[in-house]
Amino acid sequence: MRLPDMPLHDPFVVADESTRTYHLYTSNDPSVSGVDGTGTMVYRSHDLRDWTRPVVVFLTAEQEGIWAADGAWAPEVHAWDGRYYLFTTLHDEDRPLPVPPPNQWGVPFRTPTHVRGTITAVSDSLLGPFTVLDPARPVPPEHLMTLDGTLYVDPSGQPWMVYAHEWLQTIDGTMEAVRLTPDLSRTVGDPVYLFKGSDAPWTAEQIPAGVPHQLPPYITDGPQLYRTPDGSLLMLWSTYEKNTAGPDGTVSGGYVQTYAVSRSGDLQGPWRQHRPLVRDDSGHGMLFHTFDGRLMMILHRPFENARGKLYEMGLRGHELEVLRRRDDLDGGG
Repeated sequence: MRLPDMPLHDPFVVADESTRTYHLYTSNDPSVSGVDGTGTMVYRSHDLRDWTRPVVVFLTAEQEGIWAADGAWAPEVHAWDGRYYLFTTLHDEDRPLPVPPPNQWGVPFRTPTHVRGTITAVSDSLLGPFTVLDPARPVPPEHLMTLDGTLYVDPSGQPWMVYAHEWLQTIDGTMEAVRLTPDLSRTVGDPVYLFKGSDAPWTAEQIPAGVPHQLPPYITDGPQLYRTPDGSLLMLWSTYEKNTAGPDGTVSGGYVQTYAVSRSGDLQGPWRQHRPLVRDDSGHGMLFHTFDGRLMMILHRPFENARGKLYEMGLRGHELEVLRRRDDLDGGG
């Protein structure tokens, strides 16, 4: 298979040196995997151009007593302590969350919220099967509506989950982090605030003038952390430009891939926002290295009926830039 033929959303690549194989994880799509059910599937390639048909590595229906069976969004697989850990977001629309008080602008919340959060599952193989560690609840606090949890290991070796706190609960979505236990199954202590969606100055430029009810939501999606050679910490994340909300609560605007930098190298920042790397309804990207040492970014575009797009990236100190779109890997010339 080639990228234009491969349905995928929220792509995540693991470059396995031992087999010289790229593993591309995404939510299960029965039309290509041949397996019904909510879960995670993986494509494999040796050259980022030709890919196998996907195999399913995780299904919610196979997890005894799991708290939610829908979603399975944004799967990521991380090597940790000799095993492989899957992070993916589940939700249950039949478990509503309490309505929060009016937000900081005094605007009442009109959008219903429900339990949503990232689970962790473990396997001895990149090809699964993955078994959920705690089937009773998501890893972040249950009263928070969160998604897109990713693993970050700080310089002391402490694992963290970094996640997006949903705009559905906050209007101005945030990025937050919480420490994890050594087996990645539970949290330690309270969440730590990192930044909010409206901190990006190019989204702030889009705030309409007028009364508070005109304030749009600000989306935070798809965090991924990357340490630069100069010791800075980068966070890829996605949001919308020109965010507007309709009367039914739907959000419109251009989905973009952007990033933030913590020059201190500390997870708690301070974080400085940068202009988008890729526009054109593109986002939820992540960085990885090819086997010949090139820095690459994969993201999905468009948001609906998504396909994977690959970009060769460059670093100038802590500044990330797109060098070229690798459309040669789409199967063209």
